Amino acid sequence: MILIADSGSSKTDWRVIDRDGQISQYRGVGFNPYYMTAEEMSIQMRHDFLVNLQEEIEVIFYYGAGCAAPERKQEVAEALRSIFSRAEIHVDHDLAAAAHATCGHSPGIACILGTGSNSCDYDGERITATRPAAGYILGDEGGGCYIGRKFLQDFIHEEMPSKIREAAIERFHLTQHIIQDHVYRQPYPSRYMASFCRFISENKSDPYCYGLFYNSFKDFFAKHVCKYTHYREKPVSFVGSIAYYNSDILRKAALDTGIQVNLIIESPIAGLTLYHQQKL
Repeated sequence: MILIADSGSSKTDWRVIDRDGQISQYRGVGFNPYYMTAEEMSIQMRHDFLVNLQEEIEVIFYYGAGCAAPERKQEVAEALRSIFSRAEIHVDHDLAAAAHATCGHSPGIACILGTGSNSCDYDGERITATRPAAGYILGDEGGGCYIGRKFLQDFIHEEMPSKIREAAIERFHLTQHIIQDHVYRQPYPSRYMASFCRFISENKSDPYCYGLFYNSFKDFFAKHVCKYTHYREKPVSFVGSIAYYNSDILRKAALDTGIQVNLIIESPIAGLTLYHQQKL
């Protein structure tokens, strides 16, 4: 049996391919080895469905956020090995998942806009270039955390329309104290900040909320896509909930920047499942 995972900082999509080719699917919490230890990831995985499959899984293909550096890959592999001691484990970057799912065997630029953000230049077989992914404090332009952080900053400084501020107070009971407690004292601050994107998206008919997305996407293009060689000549594709649910604004920001948008999908897991099925 094969276990496939596509993991971001907020959620993980899991697929199990059994010996008869049947597919089961699950969704659990996200993992990022930059913000979690191998032990913390292992504990969380055991709270998911995974422990029920520990004797059956033979091969694992895990694609995850924060898995670019060898030492981070090793931490994820250790977490998985603590549950699946007999399995053959392969850990790769979530950019590889995005490239395989959106570009296939054709050249292009693959981007991730979920809780965080990332990008790569892909030649149809391998990733040839990437831009620095500085994380939720120093980077993640265009990602949910980046957008949510700007929203919360504007809330604290009262630099948003009063009707949006009042709606946020009514829905979330927000105060400066609550925001700072979540960001500075509670676990997973990036997830907390990104969680406000649904509210912002629901109100994107308001120029302020529209502008949060539009300007963040423009920031992402400036910091990432526009720094790849011949970026105007290459199709640019996206995976991630922020890109998918705000594709209208993303396409407008791309058009204004001279970028050709190809695919925009919420998750690469279906493409990854097909990719590994074909290798059986």
